Amino acid sequence: MDDCIFCKIAFGEVRVPRIYENENFFSIKDAHPKVEGHSLVISKKHFKNVLDMPSSLGTELIDCVKNTYAKLGKELKCEGFNVVSNNFKAGGQEVNHVHFHILPRKEDDGFRIFVNK
Repeated sequence: MDDCIFCKIAFGEVRVPRIYENENFFSIKDAHPKVEGHSLVISKKHFKNVLDMPSSLGTELIDCVKNTYAKLGKELKCEGFNVVSNNFKAGGQEVNHVHFHILPRKEDDGFRIFVNK
């Protein structure tokens, strides 16, 4: 995908330091973090969203999530984390390339993903 920023990062056309990577995924810091350490786990191959991604990549996805948080958690002394995947425009997806947000958390940090109504 010529105009996909995540493809450009995956192929090295845009250089961004990687936190962790395996054969099919890599992680980087988010350019517009919502919390300290906010990072992205991104597939190296272009899939539009999680529904396009083969289920067979699940083990490597979880590997990348776990190893990314292991580095962030140690560095930031986090107490927990959220994994978020926005899919389709109505779901808040801004880049049409499957990716997962890793949001390191601390007790009473004030950040809320869901708002009780």
